[in-house]
Amino acid sequence: MTRVIFAGGGTAGHIEPALSVARHWKAAHADDEIKFIGTRSGLETRLVPDAGFQLILITKVVIPRKPSFSLLAAPFALIRSIAESIKIMKSADLLIGFGGYVSGPAYLAAAITRTPFIVHEANTRAGLANKLGARFTPYTAITHEIKHGKLSNGLITGLPLRADIASAYRLACSDWKSARSHAKSELGFDTRKPLLFIFGGSQGSAAINAVIESSRDLLLASGLQILHGVGAHNSLPVTKVGYIATSYITDMATAYLGADIVISRSGAVTCAEVNTLGKYALFIPLPIGNGEQELNARDLVRQQRAEILPQNEFNSQWLISHIDSLIAKSTAAPMEGSSLDIEAASKIVSLMERARHGGE
Repeated sequence: MTRVIFAGGGTAGHIEPALSVARHWKAAHADDEIKFIGTRSGLETRLVPDAGFQLILITKVVIPRKPSFSLLAAPFALIRSIAESIKIMKSADLLIGFGGYVSGPAYLAAAITRTPFIVHEANTRAGLANKLGARFTPYTAITHEIKHGKLSNGLITGLPLRADIASAYRLACSDWKSARSHAKSELGFDTRKPLLFIFGGSQGSAAINAVIESSRDLLLASGLQILHGVGAHNSLPVTKVGYIATSYITDMATAYLGADIVISRSGAVTCAEVNTLGKYALFIPLPIGNGEQELNARDLVRQQRAEILPQNEFNSQWLISHIDSLIAKSTAAPMEGSSLDIEAASKIVSLMERARHGGE
């Protein structure tokens, strides 16, 4: 029996790919033991147990981007988190990390205990934790080509898709137009009217929500419909005819298929799902971080299947004046590269098997 640890927490962008690979590993190695590590504040506290996997909590380490008093506490939190991770690694045979707060301490613990591990980077520009982890392992996987650093030698696998997205892709391939109509009906919308699917990532976006609130009535009056994922920590607007608001979208596959236009952040998972299910998207990249969200969307922009708008330019006036041109670009066919993402999880499982057996 192989004991495998998965490190990927915080947002759905780290958790969902990890869950996809975990399911593939379990399907191929039914007797193996799988555990996830995470923190108390991440979505993993809900998503991982709901998927049927055990979750072990460790101390969250946050490195402030600007000098502050919390910066003084970061080294102590890091030491504690590494110590907790070492305890976990002593009874593990293999680790795979997907970036984020949890992965950095896990990579260091694996290096200290000589536990083989794999790093998977979802974004076009790698995060700090994965850059660190790649220094200590020859086993790396990347969603897109990375031109510099240790991860540039990674196996290009694509991004592991959730089971519902992969299933929707396979079912819709024969007739994308009918799939969209059926999905709209399943969501409770009129199949004859365009549908905007708007969300701000797994945590929601107050900035995007504010623009939709101020432009909603004019959009509805123009004959559009709106499915709005506001995020679990944001107030829930009142649902009205043609407008459905929800705290968290659980059936993303149906939401994507039913949409004529997607308006969202451009996290790696979102870009892969938009790509796979053939949507046209307006991306509003998160204005903080290392710029990875804008880079994630560039391939889709190059294919003329998306456009990027900075958050400080996204307002109700812009949306109202450009919505017709966005709708005119609506499409219902998958984009190039979709098959790569469909097979991503199985490619990563193969790399994990190599790492487990020392590269054989």
